[in-house]
Amino acid sequence: QVQLVESGGGLVQPGGSLRLSCAASGRTFSTYVMGWFRQAPGKEREFVTAISWSGGTTWYADSVKGRFTISRDNAKNTVYLQMNSLKPEDTAVYYCAAVRTIVVVTAPSGYDYWGQGTQVTVSS
Repeated sequence: QVQLVESGGGLVQPGGSLRLSCAASGRTFSTYVMGWFRQAPGKEREFVTAISWSGGTTWYADSVKGRFTISRDNAKNTVYLQMNSLKPEDTAVYYCAAVRTIVVVTAPSGYDYWGQGTQVTVSS
């Protein structure tokens, strides 16, 4: 069982930056692929980025490539999402998710554990 708690969301102006954190419980964090998803009002939850258990491989949605960076610290059981050059269309609730696998997982249905989400609002 893994419990995930996101933090770091807030209100930021267009072009600004935010860093989200996701703290995980459990002693097997390093064996999980970790992902970030987001969901805007009236829209489906969408894949943002994911990172392999070792941190050596990352995947990004085209919409965030070059602006967002995912990283993890297995010693701290934490995954991070650095978001730069934020746009109003990045406004959403951001969710951290985990699945114990070695393959690429970009579909929400492929993840077993979810955090409660943190709101990110990009507005002037």
